[in-house]
Amino acid sequence: MTADAKKVYLVLILFAYTLPFAFVYWAQQHIATGLASILFAAYPFFVAIFSQIMLKSESLNLFKVTGIVLGFIGIVVIFAGDIHVSEPRSVIAMGLILANSLMQAYCLVLVKKFGQPLSPFAVNLVGMFWSGAALIGLSFAVESHVSIVWDTAAIGSIIYLSTIGSVLVFVAYFWLLKRVEAVYLSLISFITPIVAVILGAVVLGEKLETNVFIGAACVLVGLLIANGKAFYRRMSESVG
Repeated sequence: MTADAKKVYLVLILFAYTLPFAFVYWAQQHIATGLASILFAAYPFFVAIFSQIMLKSESLNLFKVTGIVLGFIGIVVIFAGDIHVSEPRSVIAMGLILANSLMQAYCLVLVKKFGQPLSPFAVNLVGMFWSGAALIGLSFAVESHVSIVWDTAAIGSIIYLSTIGSVLVFVAYFWLLKRVEAVYLSLISFITPIVAVILGAVVLGEKLETNVFIGAACVLVGLLIANGKAFYRRMSESVG
């Protein structure tokens, strides 16, 4: 195993899985989901900054910056009603979500720079195995397991989150990272909250307010603008 591979694995274990998952699940108990979505929407900004510093081949341009700003505005418009602080711990929770975004952004760019030879399956196996062990140990150290109920819903949720919500998603994510610029891939963080809102309407019958459509339109326009220069270049090459 090369020194770069060891560095990637160690950073992923700590800053892509262990700390972020511990932070986000604690923070979600103290702030609204919408506010968490807004804070995590800082992720593409952090990815853009790290890309500019660490990836010479993926420099920023006006298209990317404009697209990121519009996407962020769209998320704020959708979840503006959740912007409030209900308890003292909410401020800490907000800071942890931002720290989560920062760590995840650094990991993404680091894998883009040094993880090209690594298999997406290996990256996730090592990262999830050791972080899972660390989080289980941490849970026994700081939490009570007396109130845990192992019913069908709980077991089904764990199976879904560990397979489709974790393994499948992260393998696909790191597979795409080998083929797509880091900033473009980070824009997925703008799409996920919109999909969640739509699923809430379809599955739970939640009402879609006007702000959802306005915000989603901002995100869509932002994604189109962010990809504008690359799309224009491909069109020019195909015509030429």
